[in-house]
Amino acid sequence: MRIEDEIHQESFVSDRQKLLINVLHTHSYVVNELNQFFKAYELTRQQYNVLRILRGQYPESVSIGLIKERMIEKMSDASRIVERLRIKELVDKKRNKDDKRETFITISEKGLQLLHNMDPKTDAFDKIFEHVKDLDVAELNKLLDKVRSS
Repeated sequence: MRIEDEIHQESFVSDRQKLLINVLHTHSYVVNELNQFFKAYELTRQQYNVLRILRGQYPESVSIGLIKERMIEKMSDASRIVERLRIKELVDKKRNKDDKRETFITISEKGLQLLHNMDPKTDAFDKIFEHVKDLDVAELNKLLDKVRSS
């Protein structure tokens, strides 16, 4: 559906303004779809992101700093997210014996099992873009990379 129809606005100051509103509106749509998916697993998008980062490093432990660096949503409070995952027993935390300020995080067996169970269902993420042709997907990826590289 056209952005004009979605937000009931027929004109924009410029095509770039329309693009910005379109990207923001699409972001909101995608986030809402993802939130619904993760709700069934009692996770947030950020918690899922942290679990995926940790699984990628498994069996190695990582610091909160590395998690922050790799997170999609950079403004997230990684320490708080990790603590909530620890309470759910999805991650293990260990303090550095030499530097008590540093904590090492590892995904737990329970966390690995949760992701394993979720993996086949994450194909649903692709359905968000099922109406977009492969060639257009590739072009959109190039354009979004270009926006972030400015």
